[in-house]
Amino acid sequence: MMSISPTRTRATASSSALHALMAVGGLIMVLFLLAHMYGNLKVFAGQEAFDGYSAYLRTVLEPLLPYGGALWILRVILLLSVGTHIWAAFVLWHRSRAATGGRGGYRYQSNAHRRGVQRSYSSFTMRWGGLTIALFVVYHLLHLTVNVISPGGASESPYLRMVNGFSIWWVVLSYAVALVALCLHLRHGIFSALASLGAATSEVRRRRFNQLAVLISAILLLGFLVPPLCILVGWVGP
Repeated sequence: MMSISPTRTRATASSSALHALMAVGGLIMVLFLLAHMYGNLKVFAGQEAFDGYSAYLRTVLEPLLPYGGALWILRVILLLSVGTHIWAAFVLWHRSRAATGGRGGYRYQSNAHRRGVQRSYSSFTMRWGGLTIALFVVYHLLHLTVNVISPGGASESPYLRMVNGFSIWWVVLSYAVALVALCLHLRHGIFSALASLGAATSEVRRRRFNQLAVLISAILLLGFLVPPLCILVGWVGP
């Protein structure tokens, strides 16, 4: 009877822990995206409401916390979630490459299924989609958060920064491309996260979690895309 060595047991447990760590980090980011989408929709309430909401975020839990304290706590949590998610994904990818002699991406292929079996388009694009998202997030922060990049004109008003930027077609186009990459990533990632945490214990649950992943991805795609499109066509403006 074949025995499992302690080294192999530890390696398996470590990989399981990495999957769980990546899943928790990913789900925290999903919650952030839903909250961020809600905030973006306030652009339809006008400049005063949108700028007021932005200012309110910096005063949450005052005077218990200093000005902007709660926002920075959320930023640190988000940064840690992103960092652990990327780190765990890289380590697992490296292990897969090492275990398959550099052919980890081919492990699902067969003569009957040249593109791979048990894989969707979303799963095929996870790695490059993640890189696309990371690059866009840097640009997005420089544009709408720290006000370093200012297509359409710089402004101290978050509302005007958003309106000025999304009045340009190529800014909206780049935003749309990044959103599609994000939602493809989430389409596979949400289901995988729940499965990694041991929630997908039956066929019914797997089907429902898959539907949930599609629903959340669709909501985020529409919720994030509607404001810039409305700004571009002139329905929302200064």
